Amino acid sequence: MAKVKSAYFCQECGHESPKWVGKCPSCGKWNTFVEEVISKDKSSSGYQPSKKRANKPIPIKEVESTQEARIEVEDRELSRVLGGGIVPGSLVLIGGEPGIGKSTLMLQIALQLTNLKVLYVSGEESAQQIKMRADRMENKSDNCFILTETHTADIFREIEELNPDLLVIDSIQTLHSPKIESAAGSVGQVKECTAELMRFAKENKIPVFLIGHITKDGAIAGPKVLEHMVDAVLQFEGDRHLTYRILRTTKNRFGSTNELGIYEMQQYGLRQVSNPSEILISQKDKDSSGTAIGATLEGNRPLLIEIQALVSPATYGTPQRSATGYDSKRMNMLLAVLEKRGGFRLGIQDVFLNMAGGVRVEDPAIDLAVCMAIVSSLEEIPLSSKTCFAAEVGLSGEIRAVNRIENRIAEAEKLGFDEIIVSKFSMKGVDTSRYKIEIKTFSQLREVVSYLFG
Repeated sequence: MAKVKSAYFCQECGHESPKWVGKCPSCGKWNTFVEEVISKDKSSSGYQPSKKRANKPIPIKEVESTQEARIEVEDRELSRVLGGGIVPGSLVLIGGEPGIGKSTLMLQIALQLTNLKVLYVSGEESAQQIKMRADRMENKSDNCFILTETHTADIFREIEELNPDLLVIDSIQTLHSPKIESAAGSVGQVKECTAELMRFAKENKIPVFLIGHITKDGAIAGPKVLEHMVDAVLQFEGDRHLTYRILRTTKNRFGSTNELGIYEMQQYGLRQVSNPSEILISQKDKDSSGTAIGATLEGNRPLLIEIQALVSPATYGTPQRSATGYDSKRMNMLLAVLEKRGGFRLGIQDVFLNMAGGVRVEDPAIDLAVCMAIVSSLEEIPLSSKTCFAAEVGLSGEIRAVNRIENRIAEAEKLGFDEIIVSKFSMKGVDTSRYKIEIKTFSQLREVVSYLFG
């Protein structure tokens, strides 16, 4: 009979302790330890490596440098986020809020890979539910197989018979390994199931995609060690009430972590958005006050977004300050700069700020666009729809340089803007003759206000 013992696991970081403790010595959280029953029976079924290799240390100079062969996918957004395609033997974790479209994205990828045999394992939905979603996507694949199972031993048995080229697990929190006697979704189960899938992926050179749940704080549910075990962590973000979704990478062993993909949720699945700047700039019949276009960078991709501001007298005494998609503390700082350095009386005004399109921006390069949108609304003077901004604003009212200014200028030129306002310090060493767009350089906030508003 198997020897059974219990241990206590921290539900935040996965730290193991032989007895209950009030404060986790690893992450410092209180009352997070939960008892789980662990079976130490080595004969328990699960994924077992086919052979054991005795690795020996070798000098680093003797290690051969080889280029990773990648699996090409039709989805250019996913390919960009992963660094150029799917790496064989990689373990990729995708997290996101319920209903954001994680399962839709992975099923869509599985149906697009018509030349590969894909096994889609679902522990949350029935085969009929998945078939209904596939029919909406106009399923044309004969190599996508559906398995509704949560027991890892049965899953690996079916994998051995089918021999797929790619594996999708929906989701990792629903799997149950016979080696651990705790409930599915517990810290021990998530760690063990992920470890089994990792050994399977590395030994057989088969890429595995894991769909993960998230907590109410937005972090991926389960121990933090789960994110350390996988090769890439992708975060699927967006508002369920809006149509646009952002696939952002937070970890990638085979590529950059500064990439993102943008999708539009439609009735027939997720549509790739190749030029997000066009959808982030609203189409208007005429120029209106309170709007400005800022050139930002999301990862390595330049974007032009519309900043909307509304300034009105405070009716209820205390002025209101509200920002959607932007840091409210930074907005308050820019308001103080406008009042102190620009001479605009904003202390008795309600100020509302919104990033159009539902995106969230943290790039300081849109500071100048935020300031100009606020001044435009305050003065009721519309800005030209053919003018955009790319500069940071300092506390003394100076216009500061931002990085990769050439990419921002090129994006504005591609979208037909006539003028871009930047810091004069950004243009040092930049050849302006190759740009058709007019580049205006300033060093102080007052200079920009005087130029735009007289």
